Amino acid sequence: MNMWSGTWINEYGSTLRITDVDDGRVSGTFTTALGDSPFAGATVPVSGLAKGNALHFAFFTAGEPTAIASFTGLLRDGNLHMAWHVVSDRAVKRPQPDAEPVEMSLPWAHAVLANSDTFRREPGV
Repeated sequence: MNMWSGTWINEYGSTLRITDVDDGRVSGTFTTALGDSPFAGATVPVSGLAKGNALHFAFFTAGEPTAIASFTGLLRDGNLHMAWHVVSDRAVKRPQPDAEPVEMSLPWAHAVLANSDTFRREPGV
């Protein structure tokens, strides 16, 4: 097994499964554990690149709303530290604090989320 293949779990319980590594290219699947994510309820295909201790992977929604995610980071001491950003065309939000949530188009200033996660390889995999 190479250094990338296997199942990786982040601090929220989201799962990255890297199933194929070939000449610097990686592929697999991603399943989010976050119910408010545009990727909730789906396991999506992942494609990316790996070089040395650096990894990049990306994925997009299969249906609506349109969203695309990109993760880039480094493997350090068995932890996969990844910076990410998600760009989403639409979201389900409350237009005001006391209003019911509705699906709405997001203005550019609110269409991008960015943060970081740490993934750990699932033991025994």
